[in-house]
Amino acid sequence: MTRPATQDARRGIPPPLEPAAVDPIVRGALVEDLGRDPTSGGGEALGDLTTDSAVPAGARARGRLIAKSPGVLAGLGVFLRVFELLDPDVRVEARAADGDAVEPGQVVCTLEGRARTLLVGERTALNLLQRMSGTATLTRRYVDAAAGGARVLDTRKTTPGLRVLEKYAMRCGGGENHRFGLFDEVMVKDNHADLAGRDLGTVVREVRAAVGADVRLTSEARDEAEALAGIAGGADVILLDNMSPDALRELCPRLRAAAAEAGRAVELEASGGIDLTTIAAFARTGVDRISVGALTHSAPALDLSLKLERLP
Repeated sequence: MTRPATQDARRGIPPPLEPAAVDPIVRGALVEDLGRDPTSGGGEALGDLTTDSAVPAGARARGRLIAKSPGVLAGLGVFLRVFELLDPDVRVEARAADGDAVEPGQVVCTLEGRARTLLVGERTALNLLQRMSGTATLTRRYVDAAAGGARVLDTRKTTPGLRVLEKYAMRCGGGENHRFGLFDEVMVKDNHADLAGRDLGTVVREVRAAVGADVRLTSEARDEAEALAGIAGGADVILLDNMSPDALRELCPRLRAAAAEAGRAVELEASGGIDLTTIAAFARTGVDRISVGALTHSAPALDLSLKLERLP
Protein backbone atom coordinates (compact mmCIF):
# COMPACT_ATOMS: atom_id res chain seq x y z
CA MET A 1 0.00 0.00 0.00
CA THR A 2 1.61 3.23 -1.13
CA ARG A 3 0.81 6.85 -1.76
CA PRO A 4 2.49 9.64 -3.71
CA ALA A 5 5.37 11.34 -1.92
CA THR A 6 3.49 14.65 -2.05
CA GLN A 7 0.01 15.79 -2.93
CA ASP A 8 1.56 17.60 -5.91
CA ALA A 9 1.81 14.17 -7.54
CA ARG A 10 -2.00 14.27 -7.82
CA ARG A 11 -2.34 17.77 -9.26
CA GLY A 12 -1.74 19.42 -12.59
CA ILE A 13 -1.87 18.00 -16.11
CA PRO A 14 -0.97 14.32 -15.63
CA PRO A 15 1.59 12.47 -17.72
CA PRO A 16 0.15 10.58 -20.71
CA LEU A 17 -1.65 7.39 -19.81
CA GLU A 18 0.42 4.29 -20.39
CA PRO A 19 -0.73 1.82 -23.09
CA ALA A 20 -0.91 -0.86 -20.40
CA ALA A 21 -3.72 1.11 -18.76
CA VAL A 22 -5.48 2.22 -21.93
CA ASP A 23 -5.28 -0.78 -24.24
CA PRO A 24 -7.49 -3.20 -22.25
CA ILE A 25 -10.23 -0.52 -22.12
CA VAL A 26 -9.96 0.23 -25.84
CA ARG A 27 -9.85 -3.43 -26.84
CA GLY A 28 -12.85 -4.20 -24.65
CA ALA A 29 -14.81 -1.35 -26.22
CA LEU A 30 -13.94 -2.50 -29.74
CA VAL A 31 -14.93 -6.08 -28.98
CA GLU A 32 -18.23 -4.80 -27.58
CA ASP A 33 -18.88 -2.96 -30.86
CA LEU A 34 -17.54 -5.52 -33.34
CA GLY A 35 -18.11 -8.87 -31.68
CA ARG A 36 -14.43 -9.77 -31.83
CA ASP A 37 -11.01 -8.25 -31.25
CA PRO A 38 -10.04 -6.48 -34.50
CA THR A 39 -6.53 -5.81 -33.19
CA SER A 40 -5.59 -9.50 -33.17
CA GLY A 41 -5.11 -9.76 -36.94
CA GLY A 42 -7.03 -12.08 -39.17
CA GLY A 43 -7.48 -10.22 -42.43
CA GLU A 44 -8.90 -7.04 -43.86
CA ALA A 45 -12.44 -7.51 -42.56
CA LEU A 46 -12.77 -5.84 -39.16
CA GLY A 47 -16.20 -7.04 -38.05
CA ASP A 48 -18.28 -4.04 -39.16
CA LEU A 49 -20.98 -5.56 -41.37
CA THR A 50 -21.79 -2.23 -43.02
CA THR A 51 -18.24 -0.99 -43.61
CA ASP A 52 -16.85 -4.36 -44.68
CA SER A 53 -19.62 -4.67 -47.28
CA ALA A 54 -19.84 -1.09 -48.56
CA VAL A 55 -16.33 0.38 -48.44
CA PRO A 56 -13.58 -0.97 -50.72
CA ALA A 57 -10.68 -2.53 -48.86
CA GLY A 58 -8.15 -0.23 -50.51
CA ALA A 59 -10.00 3.05 -50.00
CA ARG A 60 -8.24 5.74 -48.01
CA ALA A 61 -9.70 8.65 -46.08
CA ARG A 62 -8.86 11.71 -44.04
CA GLY A 63 -10.55 12.57 -40.77
CA ARG A 64 -10.80 15.90 -38.95
CA LEU A 65 -11.70 15.88 -35.26
CA ILE A 66 -13.73 19.05 -34.69
CA ALA A 67 -15.02 20.62 -31.46
CA LYS A 68 -18.69 21.53 -31.64
CA SER A 69 -18.97 23.02 -28.15
CA PRO A 70 -16.60 25.00 -25.94
CA GLY A 71 -14.82 22.92 -23.34
CA VAL A 72 -11.60 21.38 -22.08
CA LEU A 73 -9.89 18.58 -23.98
CA ALA A 74 -9.00 15.32 -22.23
CA GLY A 75 -8.23 11.92 -23.70
CA LEU A 76 -6.79 12.81 -27.09
CA GLY A 77 -4.14 10.11 -26.64
CA VAL A 78 -6.86 7.57 -25.87
CA PHE A 79 -8.80 8.67 -28.97
CA LEU A 80 -5.74 8.22 -31.16
CA ARG A 81 -4.84 4.91 -29.53
CA VAL A 82 -8.07 3.40 -30.89
CA PHE A 83 -6.87 3.94 -34.44
CA GLU A 84 -3.26 2.97 -33.68
CA LEU A 85 -4.44 -0.40 -32.40
CA LEU A 86 -6.63 -0.93 -35.45
CA ASP A 87 -3.89 0.05 -37.87
CA PRO A 88 -0.38 1.21 -36.83
CA ASP A 89 -0.03 2.92 -40.22
CA VAL A 90 -2.70 5.56 -39.52
CA ARG A 91 -1.06 9.00 -39.65
CA VAL A 92 -2.12 11.59 -37.09
CA GLU A 93 -1.46 15.28 -36.50
CA ALA A 94 -2.49 16.66 -33.11
CA ARG A 95 -3.38 20.36 -33.08
CA ALA A 96 -4.29 20.58 -29.39
CA ALA A 97 -3.29 18.85 -26.16
CA ASP A 98 -5.07 17.54 -23.09
CA GLY A 99 -5.93 20.39 -20.77
CA ASP A 100 -6.38 22.88 -23.62
CA ALA A 101 -9.56 24.90 -23.97
CA VAL A 102 -11.29 24.25 -27.30
CA GLU A 103 -13.87 26.34 -29.15
CA PRO A 104 -16.64 25.39 -31.61
CA GLY A 105 -15.25 24.79 -35.08
CA GLN A 106 -11.70 24.18 -33.86
CA VAL A 107 -9.87 21.30 -35.54
CA VAL A 108 -8.35 19.29 -32.71
CA CYS A 109 -6.46 16.75 -34.82
CA THR A 110 -6.37 15.12 -38.25
CA LEU A 111 -5.98 11.48 -39.24
CA GLU A 112 -5.22 9.76 -42.51
CA GLY A 113 -5.40 6.05 -43.27
CA ARG A 114 -7.59 3.24 -44.52
CA ALA A 115 -11.20 4.32 -44.79
CA ARG A 116 -12.38 1.12 -43.11
CA THR A 117 -10.12 1.72 -40.12
CA LEU A 118 -11.40 5.27 -39.59
CA LEU A 119 -15.03 4.19 -39.85
CA VAL A 120 -14.65 1.24 -37.49
CA GLY A 121 -12.81 3.22 -34.82
CA GLU A 122 -14.86 6.40 -35.08
CA ARG A 123 -17.57 5.76 -32.47
CA THR A 124 -15.39 4.01 -29.89
CA ALA A 125 -12.77 6.77 -30.11
CA LEU A 126 -15.37 9.55 -29.88
CA ASN A 127 -17.22 7.90 -26.98
CA LEU A 128 -14.07 7.80 -24.87
CA LEU A 129 -12.85 11.27 -25.83
CA GLN A 130 -16.23 12.95 -25.39
CA ARG A 131 -16.73 11.38 -21.97
CA MET A 132 -13.25 12.31 -20.75
CA SER A 133 -13.48 15.84 -22.15
CA GLY A 134 -16.88 16.26 -20.49
CA THR A 135 -15.33 15.42 -17.12
CA ALA A 136 -12.46 17.85 -17.74
CA THR A 137 -14.88 20.57 -18.81
CA LEU A 138 -17.12 20.22 -15.77
CA THR A 139 -14.08 20.09 -13.48
CA ARG A 140 -12.77 23.35 -14.94
CA ARG A 141 -16.09 25.01 -14.18
CA TYR A 142 -15.92 23.88 -10.55
CA VAL A 143 -12.29 24.94 -10.21
CA ASP A 144 -13.07 28.37 -11.64
CA ALA A 145 -16.10 28.72 -9.37
CA ALA A 146 -13.98 27.90 -6.31
CA ALA A 147 -11.72 30.78 -7.41
CA GLY A 148 -8.65 29.43 -5.65
CA GLY A 149 -10.33 29.36 -2.26
CA ALA A 150 -10.04 25.58 -2.00
CA ARG A 151 -8.74 22.71 -4.12
CA VAL A 152 -11.31 20.62 -6.00
CA LEU A 153 -11.04 16.82 -5.74
CA ASP A 154 -12.80 13.85 -7.27
CA THR A 155 -14.18 10.77 -5.48
CA ARG A 156 -14.52 7.01 -6.09
CA LYS A 157 -17.91 7.62 -7.73
CA THR A 158 -16.59 6.61 -11.12
CA THR A 159 -17.75 4.33 -13.94
CA PRO A 160 -16.56 0.78 -13.22
CA GLY A 161 -13.67 -0.02 -15.52
CA LEU A 162 -13.13 3.61 -16.55
CA ARG A 163 -11.75 5.06 -13.32
CA VAL A 164 -8.23 5.56 -14.68
CA LEU A 165 -9.63 7.58 -17.60
CA GLU A 166 -12.04 9.66 -15.53
CA LYS A 167 -9.50 10.53 -12.86
CA TYR A 168 -6.98 11.47 -15.57
CA ALA A 169 -9.59 13.70 -17.21
CA MET A 170 -10.42 15.37 -13.91
CA ARG A 171 -6.81 16.49 -13.55
CA CYS A 172 -6.83 17.79 -17.12
CA GLY A 173 -9.61 20.11 -15.97
CA GLY A 174 -7.52 21.49 -13.12
CA GLY A 175 -8.73 19.25 -10.33
CA GLU A 176 -6.87 17.00 -7.92
CA ASN A 177 -7.21 13.27 -7.46
CA HIS A 178 -8.50 11.89 -4.18
CA ARG A 179 -7.49 8.30 -3.36
CA PHE A 180 -7.55 6.08 -6.42
CA GLY A 181 -9.19 3.14 -4.67
CA LEU A 182 -9.54 1.29 -1.41
CA PHE A 183 -5.91 0.18 -1.61
CA ASP A 184 -3.89 3.41 -1.60
CA GLU A 185 -5.40 5.51 1.22
CA VAL A 186 -7.54 5.06 4.29
CA MET A 187 -10.92 6.70 4.72
CA VAL A 188 -12.71 5.92 7.99
CA LYS A 189 -16.43 6.57 7.64
CA ASP A 190 -19.33 6.31 10.05
CA ASN A 191 -20.17 2.86 8.68
CA HIS A 192 -16.71 1.61 9.60
CA ALA A 193 -17.10 2.76 13.20
CA ASP A 194 -20.68 1.46 13.41
CA LEU A 195 -19.76 -1.97 12.07
CA ALA A 196 -16.56 -2.13 14.09
CA GLY A 197 -18.63 -1.66 17.23
CA ARG A 198 -16.25 0.95 18.64
CA ASP A 199 -16.26 4.73 18.80
CA LEU A 200 -14.77 6.70 15.91
CA GLY A 201 -11.72 7.94 17.80
CA THR A 202 -10.75 4.42 18.81
CA VAL A 203 -11.19 3.11 15.29
CA VAL A 204 -9.05 5.91 13.81
CA ARG A 205 -6.26 5.25 16.34
CA GLU A 206 -6.34 1.53 15.65
CA VAL A 207 -6.30 2.01 11.88
CA ARG A 208 -3.42 4.49 12.13
CA ALA A 209 -1.43 1.97 14.14
CA ALA A 210 -2.23 -0.78 11.63
CA VAL A 211 -1.27 1.06 8.41
CA GLY A 212 1.60 3.17 9.76
CA ALA A 213 2.48 6.81 9.41
CA ASP A 214 3.14 6.80 5.65
CA VAL A 215 -0.43 6.09 4.53
CA ARG A 216 -2.71 9.10 4.26
CA LEU A 217 -5.71 8.72 6.54
CA THR A 218 -9.00 10.60 6.13
CA SER A 219 -11.59 10.54 8.88
CA GLU A 220 -15.16 11.45 8.01
CA ALA A 221 -17.02 13.63 10.50
CA ARG A 222 -20.69 14.48 10.80
CA ASP A 223 -20.21 16.94 13.63
CA GLU A 224 -17.54 18.68 15.70
CA ALA A 225 -17.16 15.81 18.16
CA GLU A 226 -16.34 13.35 15.37
CA ALA A 227 -13.96 15.85 13.76
CA LEU A 228 -12.07 16.29 17.03
CA ALA A 229 -11.98 12.52 17.52
CA GLY A 230 -10.43 12.13 14.07
CA ILE A 231 -7.75 14.72 14.85
CA ALA A 232 -6.97 13.06 18.17
CA GLY A 233 -6.78 9.66 16.49
CA GLY A 234 -4.12 10.74 13.99
CA ALA A 235 -6.05 11.59 10.81
CA ASP A 236 -4.31 13.61 8.08
CA VAL A 237 -7.61 14.84 6.63
CA ILE A 238 -10.93 15.54 8.31
CA LEU A 239 -13.79 15.16 5.84
CA LEU A 240 -16.62 17.38 7.02
CA ASP A 241 -19.69 15.77 5.51
CA ASN A 242 -22.97 17.49 4.62
CA MET A 243 -22.32 20.63 6.65
CA SER A 244 -23.53 24.09 5.65
CA PRO A 245 -21.10 26.89 4.76
CA ASP A 246 -22.09 28.76 7.93
CA ALA A 247 -21.37 25.71 10.09
CA LEU A 248 -18.02 25.15 8.40
CA ARG A 249 -17.02 28.78 8.80
CA GLU A 250 -17.49 28.51 12.56
CA LEU A 251 -15.96 25.06 12.89
CA CYS A 252 -12.75 25.34 10.82
CA PRO A 253 -10.86 27.68 13.21
CA ARG A 254 -11.61 25.41 16.16
CA LEU A 255 -10.41 22.35 14.30
CA ARG A 256 -7.20 24.08 13.21
CA ALA A 257 -6.56 25.07 16.81
CA ALA A 258 -7.07 21.45 17.92
CA ALA A 259 -4.65 20.23 15.23
CA ALA A 260 -2.06 22.81 16.26
CA GLU A 261 -2.41 21.73 19.88
CA ALA A 262 -1.82 18.14 18.77
CA GLY A 263 1.31 19.31 16.94
CA ARG A 264 0.21 18.12 13.50
CA ALA A 265 -0.94 19.61 10.22
CA VAL A 266 -4.44 18.47 9.34
CA GLU A 267 -6.31 19.29 6.14
CA LEU A 268 -10.02 20.05 6.21
CA GLU A 269 -12.28 18.80 3.42
CA ALA A 270 -15.90 19.68 2.64
CA SER A 271 -18.12 17.18 0.85
CA GLY A 272 -21.77 16.40 0.26
CA GLY A 273 -24.41 18.34 -1.64
CA ILE A 274 -21.96 20.80 -3.21
CA ASP A 275 -22.70 21.98 -6.74
CA LEU A 276 -21.80 24.85 -9.05
CA THR A 277 -24.25 27.18 -7.33
CA THR A 278 -22.76 26.62 -3.87
CA ILE A 279 -19.09 25.75 -4.30
CA ALA A 280 -17.94 29.39 -4.09
CA ALA A 281 -19.54 29.72 -0.65
CA PHE A 282 -17.94 26.47 0.53
CA ALA A 283 -14.54 27.57 -0.81
CA ARG A 284 -14.68 30.65 1.42
CA THR A 285 -15.31 28.74 4.66
CA GLY A 286 -11.67 27.96 5.40
CA VAL A 287 -11.55 24.36 4.16
CA ASP A 288 -8.50 23.26 2.18
CA ARG A 289 -10.28 20.99 -0.26
CA ILE A 290 -13.71 20.16 -1.64
CA SER A 291 -14.61 16.75 -3.06
CA VAL A 292 -17.38 16.47 -5.66
CA GLY A 293 -18.73 13.16 -6.94
CA ALA A 294 -20.61 14.78 -9.83
CA LEU A 295 -17.36 15.45 -11.66
CA THR A 296 -17.10 11.80 -12.64
CA HIS A 297 -20.63 10.43 -12.27
CA SER A 298 -22.67 13.23 -13.85
CA ALA A 299 -20.50 15.13 -16.32
CA PRO A 300 -22.20 15.60 -19.73
CA ALA A 301 -20.12 14.55 -22.72
CA LEU A 302 -18.40 17.29 -24.68
CA ASP A 303 -19.72 17.56 -28.23
CA LEU A 304 -17.00 16.57 -30.72
CA SER A 305 -17.29 15.05 -34.17
CA LEU A 306 -15.03 13.24 -36.63
CA LYS A 307 -15.57 14.45 -40.19
CA LEU A 308 -14.40 11.91 -42.77
CA GLU A 309 -13.67 12.40 -46.47
CA ARG A 310 -12.48 9.91 -49.05
CA LEU A 311 -9.08 10.54 -50.59
CA PRO A 312 -8.45 10.11 -54.34
